[in-house]
Amino acid sequence: MSSAVFLGVRHHSPACARLVARAIATLRPAYVLVEGPADMNGRLDELLLEHRLPIAVFSHYRDASRVATSWAPLCEYSPEWIALREGRAAGAEVRFIDLPAWHPAFTQRAEGAANRYADAEARYAEATGRLCAHFSVDSVDALWDRLFEVTGPDDTDALQARLDTYFDLVRGDAEADAGDRAREEYMASWVSAAVAHAAGRPVLVVTGGFHTPALRSLAHRGDSARALAPGPREGVQPENPTAADSGETPWPRIPEPPEGALGGSFLVPYSFRQLDAFAGYQSGMPSPGYYQRLWEHGPRDAAQGLLRAVAERLRGRRVPVSTADLVAARGLAQGLALLRGHPYETRVDVLDGLAGALIADDLDRPLPWTTRGSLHAGAHPVVAEMVAACTGDAEGRLHPDTPLPPLVHDVTEQLARLGLADAEGGVTLDLTDPSGLARSRVLHRLRVLGIPGFTRVSGPADGADPVFTERWEPDAGRGGRAVAATRGGREVVTAGGGREAALIEAGAYGARLDEAASVLLAERAEAAGRDAGPLAGLLFDAVLCGVGPLCAELLDRLAAQVGKIGALGPLGEVLASALGLWRHDRVFGAARGELLGGVVAGAVERVFWLAEGLHGGDGVDLGRLGALAAVRDALLHAPDLLPLTREAAADAAARIARDPLAPADLRGAAFGLRRTLGGADDPAAVVRTLAPDILGDWLAGLFAVAREEVTGGEESLVDVLDDIVAALSEDGFLTGLPALRQAFAFFPPRERERIAERLLQRRGTRGSARALLRTTADPLQLARARALEENVARLLTRHGLRSTP
Repeated sequence: MSSAVFLGVRHHSPACARLVARAIATLRPAYVLVEGPADMNGRLDELLLEHRLPIAVFSHYRDASRVATSWAPLCEYSPEWIALREGRAAGAEVRFIDLPAWHPAFTQRAEGAANRYADAEARYAEATGRLCAHFSVDSVDALWDRLFEVTGPDDTDALQARLDTYFDLVRGDAEADAGDRAREEYMASWVSAAVAHAAGRPVLVVTGGFHTPALRSLAHRGDSARALAPGPREGVQPENPTAADSGETPWPRIPEPPEGALGGSFLVPYSFRQLDAFAGYQSGMPSPGYYQRLWEHGPRDAAQGLLRAVAERLRGRRVPVSTADLVAARGLAQGLALLRGHPYETRVDVLDGLAGALIADDLDRPLPWTTRGSLHAGAHPVVAEMVAACTGDAEGRLHPDTPLPPLVHDVTEQLARLGLADAEGGVTLDLTDPSGLARSRVLHRLRVLGIPGFTRVSGPADGADPVFTERWEPDAGRGGRAVAATRGGREVVTAGGGREAALIEAGAYGARLDEAASVLLAERAEAAGRDAGPLAGLLFDAVLCGVGPLCAELLDRLAAQVGKIGALGPLGEVLASALGLWRHDRVFGAARGELLGGVVAGAVERVFWLAEGLHGGDGVDLGRLGALAAVRDALLHAPDLLPLTREAAADAAARIARDPLAPADLRGAAFGLRRTLGGADDPAAVVRTLAPDILGDWLAGLFAVAREEVTGGEESLVDVLDDIVAALSEDGFLTGLPALRQAFAFFPPRERERIAERLLQRRGTRGSARALLRTTADPLQLARARALEENVARLLTRHGLRSTP
C-alpha cells in the first residue's frame, strides 16, 4: 500500500531545500507533488530547461469584472525548485498540485497577495509572535534562522520534527479562510490520486508548511477524494481520460478560465531584488543574496561573505571602513552569536555587529531587519548598503528555447522592420513623415505598456503644440538577450533582465502591440472612473498610440465618462485637450474626428451643468477658470459639435454672472464668456459695485476668459480700475492688492507694459513703464512696508513722540 509523506517547507529556505533533496534521495518516491499552479504541468519540461535562476511563473487572468496577475518565483534554493529538479532526476513523476493563480481562491485573500508564495504565517501571526517572545528575537526571520537555518551538525536528523512542530503551532486552531480551504481540498485530491497510482511506492508532498497540517488531516480522514467542483467550463478532462472508465482513481481536473475570460502563464526572468522582502516582496525569506551564499557555502562562509560584501559596497561608495572597523564588527557578531546561543553567526548577528561598529549616529527608526516590510525612504546610508549587500544583484535569464508570448515576437518584428531593434544612440523622428509617425506610434505603445528601452525627451505636449519632431534617448545599461522592447511607460528596444520580463508580462494584454496598448488604455480609463485627473493624459496617449478601431472604443468610453465628472478643473483639462486635438491635430490624424467631437460636446454640456450649481468658495480657482476658457474656445471654434446654441450658452453665462452665491472668479469668467459671445454688458459698470476684497477675484475670472474683449472702448476698464484703486483706503488697498496682481497676471508682458504707460499718462508722469514693471522687490511687500511705516508714524504722533522735521 502506497503512503504519502508530507514535507512542510518555508518558501525560499535553504534548510528546507536540503531537507527536500535528502527526502527524495532516501525515499525514491514514485511521485513528487509540489505546491504550484497545476495548469503548468504540461509545461514542466519548459520550466526545467537550463535557465539562469531566479525565474518566475507569471500568470494572468482577465474577464469583464476581474483582472488578476501573480508571480511564483523560484531560485536555486527554493524547496519547490529542488523538488522538481531532484524528483525528475530520481525518476519520479513530478506534478504541481495547486489551483491556477487566476483562480478566485487566491483573490479571496484579504491582502490580495500578488505572489503565490506569500507567507501564510504572516496572516496567522499569533503563534509566531509567541515564539518570538519565547526565544527573545525581534522578527520571524530571526526566529527561523535560529531554529532551522544555522543549526549545529548534530541537529540535521531532528530538522523535520522541528519543522512539523513549528508549522503545527503556526496553523494552530486558526480557521483558514475560504481560499485556503479550497486550495487545500484541491491539493488533497492530487495526493489521493497519486497514492492510488503509486503501486506501493511512497508519494512525497512538498507544500508550504502552513498547509501541511490540513493536508495531513484531510488524507487521514479520507477527505482527499473531494476535488474542488469547478464552475462552468472550469474543468478539463483528466490527464488519463481512460482512468475513469477503467475504475482507476482519476487525476484531478485542471481548471480552465471560464468562457469569455483570458488567462495563461509564462516564464519570466526574475531578480534577487524582486525576491527580497525589503523591496516589498511577500516572500518566505528576505535577503536572497545572503541565503544564496548560505545555500552554496554553509553558515560560516555566508557570515564572512556578508561581512566582506558590506565592506566592499561601502568602500565602493567612498564610505570609510577601516580594517579595525571590520575586526570590531566581526568580534561583535561572534559575541552576539554566543550570547544568543547560535552555533554560527546568523544574518542578524552579522548585521547587528556591523551596525554597532559602523553607525555612530542616533537612528530615528528601528533597524529594518528587526521588523518585516520594505526599507523605509531616508534610511541611514550605511543601513541601506547593508540591506543591499544582503539582497545581492543576481538576475535571471530564460533559456533561449523558452516559449514566449506572441506579443514578444510581434514587437521584435516591428522593431526590426522600423530600424529600432539595433538603435544605439538617440532617435529623432519627423512626425510629418509617415515613417517617422509609424516609429513614433510603436515607441508610444511600448511606453504606455511600461516597456523600458527608450525615453521620450521632447515632442509635442498636446494636439495644439506646434512641434513636429520627437526625440527619444536610449536607457543606460541596456543589455542581455535582445528580444524586443521593454516597460516603464517610457521606452523601447533591446531587452534583457527586467525588460524582458516586462515585455512577457505585457503579453497578458494582447498578442499584438496595438491591441495590447489599447487594452491597457481601456483598463486605465476604467480605473479612472469619474476621476478626471488622468483622463486628459489618457486621451492624448490614445492619440499618440494611434491604435485604430480599438482607440475608437476608448474614445466612446471617455465621451461617456466626461458626463460623470464632478469637478470643473479636471473637466476643463479634458475639454481643452480634446478640443486642441480636434482643432489642430494634423500630425496624429485626430483633427475633426467624430469621436473626439463627442468628448468635446459632452464636456461643454457638463461644464455648464456644474458651473450653474457651484456656490460658495473664496479666492481664485485657476482650474474652473480654465474650464470656462475651454468652453469659450469650443463655442467659437467648434459650434457645430455642441448640443446647445450660442444664444443658450450666453443665457447660461448671464445666469451664472448674476448669481450672488457663485464664487466671484466664476462670476467674472461667466461675464467674460457672455461678452465674448456678443453680450453688450459693460464691465466697468460691474466693477464699480464690487467690494475691494472680491474685486481682484472677479477680474481674474474676467481676464481669464475675455481679456481682449474688455480692455478697449472709450471709457477704458483700466481707467475705471485706476480710479477705484486710487480711492481705496490703505487697508482696502492692502486687502485687494494680492488678488489684483493675480488678475493682471493673465496679461502678457507687452500688454502689461501698455497698461503701465496708460497709468503714467493719466498722472502726467514721465518715466519708463518697463522700469516700473521691473521693481526690485515684491510690490505687495512694499505696500505692506509703507502701511507699517504710516501706522508707526500715527502712533508716534498720538503719543507726542514724533520729532518735527
